[in-house]
Amino acid sequence: MAKLGLMAMVAVALALVATAAILARAKTDDPEKVDAWFSRLSHAKRKTTRLHFYFHDTPSGKSPTAVRVAKAAMTKKSSTTFGAVTIIDDPLTEGPEPESPLLGRAQGFYGNVGLESMALLMSMNLVFTSPKFNGSTLSILGRNPILETYREMPIVGGTGVFRLASGIATAKTYFFNSTTGDAVVEYNLIYMHY
Repeated sequence: MAKLGLMAMVAVALALVATAAILARAKTDDPEKVDAWFSRLSHAKRKTTRLHFYFHDTPSGKSPTAVRVAKAAMTKKSSTTFGAVTIIDDPLTEGPEPESPLLGRAQGFYGNVGLESMALLMSMNLVFTSPKFNGSTLSILGRNPILETYREMPIVGGTGVFRLASGIATAKTYFFNSTTGDAVVEYNLIYMHY
């Protein structure tokens, strides 16, 4: 029974990823175009971009966007959900309301890495679907101490109009339901790219 539940959760996660792939129709350049872009890079000036949006993490309900794929290992030493891993395909919106205009999706996973404190390892790609940045991505990889008011995570890369991005993502919980685990998180990004 538990195995069937895990398989069903994985199937839901894969279906969510496939849906987001359809929404984000990125035009990937061929290797020669990318090489030509890099050849011009020495003359390019780095740009600074700021983005603000809301991340909707929904592990509950009929259409979850976050699915736990590994269970926490409860030990005498840890009162956290250490070891739990969740796959995400969360909407990114202009405002905190779910019906606010969609800007893209956060696709990846987070794992509970704190034995003594609630901290997540976030590994996610922000896949933008809005007309201005359609198909471009930003990659975040870092520690998210979720009980702190402001959390800072590094932006470690990007594609499309955000090639070679590096910067900082600041997160602040806007809403959290402790019963369902549903959360809305406000993100402010500042990063440099070419």
